[in-house]
Amino acid sequence: MRSCIFTCLFLFACGGDDGDTDYLAFRECFVEHTAVESLPVEQAIVVCALDHTVNGSTLDFATAAECEAYMDANLEDFDATTAQIMAACADYIIQKDE
Repeated sequence: MRSCIFTCLFLFACGGDDGDTDYLAFRECFVEHTAVESLPVEQAIVVCALDHTVNGSTLDFATAAECEAYMDANLEDFDATTAQIMAACADYIIQKDE
């Protein structure tokens, strides 16, 4: 019985976001994942870039530099440091082809 309750709670907790949410702007996704879900900045950037669409479009950066330029244009200066954006984009490039 306890394992059933634990399993149900686990599935409920993990099932909140199925990864197909479309956001009107990248920053909207970023804020949801950092402020609401409390993800670290780098992880939020990667999750938004890999798992969500923005204004109906899938993000697909060929290089880390392309990713960095997009983040610079779509995040506020106080959202993420240059180092955080660079680290997130490097992770994005690694994870996008897995």
